[in-house]
Amino acid sequence: MNCFRTLTIAFAISAVAPLAVQAQTTTKKTTTTTKKATTTKKPAAKTPAKTTTTKTTTAKTAVAAAAAVVKTPLTDAEANSGLKEALTQSITRSIEQASATDGFNANTDIRIPFPPEAELVSATMRKLRLGALVDNFEVALNRSAEAAAKEAGPIFLGAVQNLSFQDALGLATSKEDDAATTFLYGKTADQLKTAFQPIIQQSLEQTGATKLYAEMVGRYNKLPLVTKLEPQLTPYASQKTVDGLFTLVASEEAKIRANPAARGSELLKRVFGK
Repeated sequence: MNCFRTLTIAFAISAVAPLAVQAQTTTKKTTTTTKKATTTKKPAAKTPAKTTTTKTTTAKTAVAAAAAVVKTPLTDAEANSGLKEALTQSITRSIEQASATDGFNANTDIRIPFPPEAELVSATMRKLRLGALVDNFEVALNRSAEAAAKEAGPIFLGAVQNLSFQDALGLATSKEDDAATTFLYGKTADQLKTAFQPIIQQSLEQTGATKLYAEMVGRYNKLPLVTKLEPQLTPYASQKTVDGLFTLVASEEAKIRANPAARGSELLKRVFGK
């Protein structure tokens, strides 16, 4: 009997031992898992440090950008050169536009109408059912301006280079879109008109405008009870052509002042950059 009890106790001990070992192993695994979980959570504590670094970097970038915006004042020489370059660019583009087919004729802003001093001639011709003659003359008149514009470059550009901008800085920083063009017109319009007359006269003859005008005035003067007219076409056409070119130049200057993409050089970007 005692021997049987001894065997039973021994068997029980051998059965419990593996369970104890398994329990210990499970405990160790649990402890290990817990430690790993704890280790994984640790980097989260470093997040504030990264945020602080990002904020510091952003602040430094903002300060650097603010410093870059600071612009040194324009000198008189820069303003002078910038205005001349702006006018040169504007004149060049305006001449290209005006000298193209229908550059004057199809542009309502600069199209040259029948001479006002001979408006009676136009009205009379239309009453006599000769309106086509008037229309043909007006087209020829504007064709003359287009042809003459091709030759206007040296005259206009010469006026720009010979112009002394005593108020260059004020003009460069003016809020007026056409400040430089208006200034140039006031200083040179009469000279340009005089220099332009031989060119426009030749152009009027080549397009047939002079012949058509003479025909209309001649017919009008033959009518009974009318006061004979002898209007001069060349001075009128010269003035209107010069005015038309300046209108286009003013438009180009406005683009340079308002649109950074229209500034063709670093100097223009500096002078007209806000």
